[in-house]
Amino acid sequence: MIKIEMDMIQTIGLAVILLLIGMKLRKHIKFFEKYCIPAPVIGGFLFSIISLIFKETNILTITFDTTLQTFFMVMFFTSVGFNASLKTLKKGGKQVGIFLLIAGGLCFSQNIVAIVVSKIIGFPPLLGLMTGSTPMTGGHGTSASIAPIIEAIGPQYAGAKTIAISAATFGLIVGSMMGGPIADRLISKHKLLPVDWKKNEKHLEDSDIDEEVLKKQRPFLDGERFSMAFFYILVSMGIGSYLSIIITALLPALKFPIYIGPMIIAAILRNISDQSKKLNAPIKEISVLEDVTLSLFLAMALMSLKLWELINLAGPLLILLIAQIILIYFYLNFITFKAMGSNYDAAVMVSGHCGFGLGATPNGISNMKAVTEKYIFSKMAFFVVPVVGALFIDFVNTCIITSFIMFFK
Repeated sequence: MIKIEMDMIQTIGLAVILLLIGMKLRKHIKFFEKYCIPAPVIGGFLFSIISLIFKETNILTITFDTTLQTFFMVMFFTSVGFNASLKTLKKGGKQVGIFLLIAGGLCFSQNIVAIVVSKIIGFPPLLGLMTGSTPMTGGHGTSASIAPIIEAIGPQYAGAKTIAISAATFGLIVGSMMGGPIADRLISKHKLLPVDWKKNEKHLEDSDIDEEVLKKQRPFLDGERFSMAFFYILVSMGIGSYLSIIITALLPALKFPIYIGPMIIAAILRNISDQSKKLNAPIKEISVLEDVTLSLFLAMALMSLKLWELINLAGPLLILLIAQIILIYFYLNFITFKAMGSNYDAAVMVSGHCGFGLGATPNGISNMKAVTEKYIFSKMAFFVVPVVGALFIDFVNTCIITSFIMFFK
């Protein structure tokens, strides 16, 4: 068998090639576009399948230097920290705050179900946790970031990344399939539309939101602002690394992930920037870098998947994923819908919550578009869901996941 060892530069080069292949395939294959499968997942997963074939046929094995994967992972989570703006949350109105609490509650519930079902079927709880909010609400990005932490705990947790990535892919597809039908059933069952809704497509009440939150500036490429965005992230990473060391020294038994400190520092800088006229963090440029770093480390994480580790775990994994589907069905119907007002807006938000509660925010928006194209537009839903899904939930979810890991380790 041929053995190939790729260094840091070769690894990132291959990751970019696979990312570009994924982008090309996503444009030409409707399945990937329909279910919002990310380009790095497509390219990376394709390569991992090829690696599995090579290994099973004893042709070759490939090992990678994951130094830059760790770097981009920390950079991504630092960028996520810059989304935690209390000013934006306040401007979003009461509905945004309520929906954030509901979304956070789903994250907590997903992890509880994962742990409880794992214990019932005799599956390692921390491996089971990789079917909870890590892949479901977190998606592929959070899965690729959190799973290596679980694998590093001990050899008994080998395969955590494969489980998390597989669960995230499953969630993307199921979340896109379930969201619309659940909302449609709620609208019909509770008769949420007026009899003459086709003649009177008036938006429902949404006076407690500030639309400035969603206003986009004209695209403008400013090299200095992109440089400053990069510097903000690196400074947060540098200072945050010391904060991580301090936290670990104070709480040595917990062993917090390395990204916790940088993410906290980024959140602090964001809120100082919101209140200061002198410190103006380039948030839009940081958001662009967040997408770039996510794509890069995700491509590296996917291409190094060891799919052969999934063979013996297929049965328990299926049970855990079915449990997550049952959970979100009841959660959406009895908590999300009721807490958001049991009206038409709430039903549309249910479809959106299903999308990002089992996959990603783009899936949630796609679900809401499908529902509103059949009925009428919901201004409230298209305001609340993107604000929570794109700005706040990753920060909240990461804190919840980290707490679970610390407790059950």
